[in-house]
Amino acid sequence: MTDQEFLDFWKTIEWPESHPVFYRLYHDNNGLPLCYSQEDLPGEYIDITPEQFALHDMSAHVVNGKFVRRRLIPITKLVLADSGTLCCIKDVTIVVNDQPGRYWKKKQNVIETN
Repeated sequence: MTDQEFLDFWKTIEWPESHPVFYRLYHDNNGLPLCYSQEDLPGEYIDITPEQFALHDMSAHVVNGKFVRRRLIPITKLVLADSGTLCCIKDVTIVVNDQPGRYWKKKQNVIETN
């Protein structure tokens, strides 16, 4: 391709029509996310930023028309139990096969933060 052909190409090219880019979070009546989309779908939605769209955070929710991220933090701890792992009475980090000992098991709680 010569320089003149290149210049003629740029003078005559027809660029495709550009469409606006939008990012949406579709949600139910309770504000819980249904899907993230760049399409015009039926249903309730809010416009979100490209960064929020990239997260695709299904734990987020919509409050008063605004995007709010929820963080669910699992907290695990050992609790005394009737069954579970038999451990030394004086040191829970030592697992024993016979008595005397105490049974411990994991208990998990989930807390929500914003």
